[in-house]
Amino acid sequence: MPGKPTPKSPRRSLLFTPGDSRRKINKIKDLAADAIILDLEDAVAVSVKETARQIVCQALINVDFAGTERLVRLNSPATAFFSADLTAVSRAKPDGLIIPKVESSAVLEQIDAALTETELAHNWQDGTIRLLVLIETALGIMNLKEIAQSTPRLDALLFGAEDLAADVGAVRSQLGTEIFYGRSVVVTAAAAYDLQAIDTVFVDVRDLEGLKEDAILARSMGYRGKMAIHPDQIAAINDVFSPTRAEIAKAQQLLEQAALHHDSGSGVFTLDGRMIDAPMIRSAESLLERARLCGP
Repeated sequence: MPGKPTPKSPRRSLLFTPGDSRRKINKIKDLAADAIILDLEDAVAVSVKETARQIVCQALINVDFAGTERLVRLNSPATAFFSADLTAVSRAKPDGLIIPKVESSAVLEQIDAALTETELAHNWQDGTIRLLVLIETALGIMNLKEIAQSTPRLDALLFGAEDLAADVGAVRSQLGTEIFYGRSVVVTAAAAYDLQAIDTVFVDVRDLEGLKEDAILARSMGYRGKMAIHPDQIAAINDVFSPTRAEIAKAQQLLEQAALHHDSGSGVFTLDGRMIDAPMIRSAESLLERARLCGP
């Protein structure tokens, strides 16, 4: 089984792009998204699913993505398109696959086995193709513990608010109280099993202030990034999920003091009137790692 590699991308912003539009795919290198999601599911009409699959595979092989992480959202495992999507796309060697509407660990174990076969056949390193799963149904929420432990190939849990609300019969609101439980459970499960937590899309592409507020809430809950549906959303998302200079300086100071107190045999100390212990030290280390990934 593949191990979990150190992530190369901070995955602050993950931008959906319709898989049937080569024109939009060609523009990706000019955008600042950490990851691009070539979409074969919701953004593609049923009548052009096969065409979109061909376009995506050709793009993965031929297009220069200029270092942007290349992810592909397949059609749901419950659809007739899934098997062909998995076979064709995996052979084109994306960086990762996004599996929508995941409701059990069994389907991820089957996907993992199929990807291992593909990697062996092409002499690729085991675990080259990563998995990210969308949790967007009531059953997916209920089975999160098993899903999160399904395969070491799994990198991230993505929260899908719109589909979850539809599945449980909730009415979406600006406050988002109807999705708060699901949003909380997904980020908690991600933390429990050492996975990235990626927040849901913000559907009003004109309301950038609302997007920023929603992203700030998600970051405060523990999410490390957010999916986007329009290029105009990327800058705000990247800004919110990037550590600030003040946060970086504070984390560095905390770790410097921790090292001094460790050398003197003290496990707990105070800094600026606050007690500092192991969880705060781990948080500072995590923040500096994210800052490194985000770059200058």
